[in-house]
Amino acid sequence: MKYLKLCLTAIFCAGLSLCLEAAPSAKPNIIIILVDDMGWADIGCYGSEISTPNLDALAGNGLRFTQFYNTARCCPTRASLLTGLYPHQAGVGHMTDDKGVPGYQGRLNDSCVTIAEVLRGAGYFTIMTGKWHVGQNLGVVPWERGFDRSLNAPAGGFYYPSGQRAQLFLNGKQLAPDDPALPKDWYSTDLWTDFGIKFIDEALGAKKPFFLYLAYNAPHFPLQAPPQDIAKYRGKYKIG
Repeated sequence: MKYLKLCLTAIFCAGLSLCLEAAPSAKPNIIIILVDDMGWADIGCYGSEISTPNLDALAGNGLRFTQFYNTARCCPTRASLLTGLYPHQAGVGHMTDDKGVPGYQGRLNDSCVTIAEVLRGAGYFTIMTGKWHVGQNLGVVPWERGFDRSLNAPAGGFYYPSGQRAQLFLNGKQLAPDDPALPKDWYSTDLWTDFGIKFIDEALGAKKPFFLYLAYNAPHFPLQAPPQDIAKYRGKYKIG
């Protein structure tokens, strides 16, 4: 893994600050988007040749960071983002295998709290969709770490249901890749988004502020995309 880009989190900063200024007594809705193994220049507003108009629009009305730091791997980055701690403090200093020492337990430890656990205590409707990868193989799951609603994969490595190791959990219940609760021939990027919106609707119905942690597994290897998206760039990379 060469890059793990978290700049999208920054896009929401300006919007959240405006909410706070406009209604200081109201609790703002919060969305954190994480994308997996993306270089900082892969978004259009940072100079990418890839079209990202919606993200560019958010950046145009928000705040873009001019430098960033990462933890070189996805698991430690997720641990830091979820807890606000250095990854070793949260127990995920490397990947999700237990190396027998405190900083490398391979899972979120019991000495940290997630942002969802804190916000749920403050009255938020908490949501997670996407790639979890902070120790589900060792018993750490989103529905026990503060999330009211979740559709998650324990790890990554898939984009479509067929032929891939697509293990999914909906609010703690394991689903088959072709479960009727899922769209037919789903694509994971759309799946995480659609269920995130569905859960937001539940939060609105409950008249609660919401926190959404939307953790895509794209563009992590293997690089896959719907055929119509691939077709738009056919021939573009022939020059190198």
